[in-house]
Amino acid sequence: MKISEGDKIPQVKLTKATEGGPESVDTREFFAGRKVALFAVPGAFTPTCSAKHLPGFAEKADELKAKGIDEIACISVNDAFVMGAWKKADGSEDITMLADGNGEFAEAIGLTMDGSGFGMGKRSQRYSMIVDDGEVRKLNVEQPGDFSVSSAEHMLGQL
Repeated sequence: MKISEGDKIPQVKLTKATEGGPESVDTREFFAGRKVALFAVPGAFTPTCSAKHLPGFAEKADELKAKGIDEIACISVNDAFVMGAWKKADGSEDITMLADGNGEFAEAIGLTMDGSGFGMGKRSQRYSMIVDDGEVRKLNVEQPGDFSVSSAEHMLGQL
C-alpha cells in the first residue's frame, strides 16, 4: 500500500553518509520533532538525478529553510558509500544523504519501481515529500520518466 498524506513514516533503518563514514539512522528518530523535505531518486549519479533533482534542492536550500524546513534529505536505493561519493562530487553540503541500501524504506512506503530493464533492479520511484514530526504533509510522486512535481521549485510552492 502506498503511503499517503496524513500517514506516519514507517520505522526503518537507513544509513546516513557522513564524513566519518556510514551511520545508522532510525527513521522515526530522524523525522521526529522537525520538518523535513525528503526527496527520492532512482539512483545516485543517474542523469536526471544528477543534472536536475539534487542540484535543484541544493540551489533552493536557503529558500526551503526560510519557509520552515529544518532539514533537506535525499534518499536512494544505493549504499552509503555511493551516496557519500555523490555528495562530494556534487558539492551539495546542505543535503543529508540517506542510503536505503536494500530498498526497505521504498518498499515500506509502497514506492518501489522495477529498474531491471536498465540493469538497476528494484529501486525507489522519484518523489518528494514534506514530513512534519514524522507525518507526511505533502507527497509528490512522479510518473515514470517525468521530473516536475518532485522538484524543489514545486515543493516551495507547497510551503
